[in-house]
Amino acid sequence: MSYKSMWNPLTWQMTFNTYAIIQTDLHSIGGLDPLLGYLKNSHAVIRAKAAEVVSTIVQNNPKSQQLVMESNGLQPLLTNFKSDPSTNARTKALGAISSLIRHNQPGISAFRLGNGYAGLKDALGSDDARLQRKALNLIQYLLHNNKADRSVATDLGLPKLMMHLASSDDSLVREAALSGLLELAQDKTSGNALPDQDKLKDILKSRIEGISLMDADDLHVAREERQLVDSLWKECYNEPSSLREKGLVVLPGEDAPQQPPPDVVGKMFEPPLRAWAAARPAPKDDSDSGSEKKNAPPLLLGPGPSSNNS
Repeated sequence: MSYKSMWNPLTWQMTFNTYAIIQTDLHSIGGLDPLLGYLKNSHAVIRAKAAEVVSTIVQNNPKSQQLVMESNGLQPLLTNFKSDPSTNARTKALGAISSLIRHNQPGISAFRLGNGYAGLKDALGSDDARLQRKALNLIQYLLHNNKADRSVATDLGLPKLMMHLASSDDSLVREAALSGLLELAQDKTSGNALPDQDKLKDILKSRIEGISLMDADDLHVAREERQLVDSLWKECYNEPSSLREKGLVVLPGEDAPQQPPPDVVGKMFEPPLRAWAAARPAPKDDSDSGSEKKNAPPLLLGPGPSSNNS
């Protein structure tokens, strides 16, 4: 039996951990092609883990994005996303695709040519909430940054699928679906109005009723959904929603929503360094801080004077 057909979870986990650690040096040491080869492995868990490592390597890294594109790494990711029998492998492949083509115009073009939008349509029709969320997030990003794609989305029937998912039991799926619908509704140039406005109004009325029945804790959790429902209603029907009349768009103690409405997708791609910096506690601003700095010993940045010097 060849080593490629052997399955040892611990060994493979250590292998992929090594890939994730070395990241940008992967190509220079000849490790990128083997990593992309694992996307075609017979074990679904290996295909999924390989996609996860690819996502880590290319996220917010234009050089790594280019190297993966030059190594034809998008093709096996698209294949796994569209046809892998493992839902987890499909989801991980879609996550890697999202990281690979973000702020990468050649990648976006290759995604279109690879029939990626058809894969997104299939993902919206799946029964897996994680796959639906990732598909909705990528759709919203593509529609926001590529206005011409809005007609493609409409022709494929994506708005109707998003309307259906706006009533999902998963709150994050609802938010992502509403965000995508709002992106389409704000398009005043293409003439592609959202289809079936009456059905959309019924869906929004249902969400307004559901939100109105929430207790205080659930209302705080549903803050983005409240604002998205109100913004979409106003965009489509040129009037405030009844959530605003009930005082449920902005609760006491909350800041008023910024314009445009909250970016649900942007959070998925926040650079790790920015997230780390945002989480750091603010420096203390008190009278003791200055005296502490004055009394602290000096920081030596180099060797002290030689004992031989007089």
